[in-house]
Amino acid sequence: MSISDAEFRERLMQEDAEFRKLATEHHDCDQQLNELKNRHFQTEEDQLAEKKLKKKKLALKDQMYAIMQKYSKHS
Repeated sequence: MSISDAEFRERLMQEDAEFRKLATEHHDCDQQLNELKNRHFQTEEDQLAEKKLKKKKLALKDQMYAIMQKYSKHS
């Protein structure tokens, strides 16, 4: 019986400190992006910050996926 992706991520959050750290950073980036998007007017600095956050968030997601792949191969 296989577990769902959500259950798998939750297990990694509990058992793997690196995954937990990456997931927390990913969530923080998401919150910052939402704050930027909710502004009525974005400065050039805001737009640059948004691009950097999106790149960082994607890199974090890639790292999280790599950890998930590592664990799924050992399961």
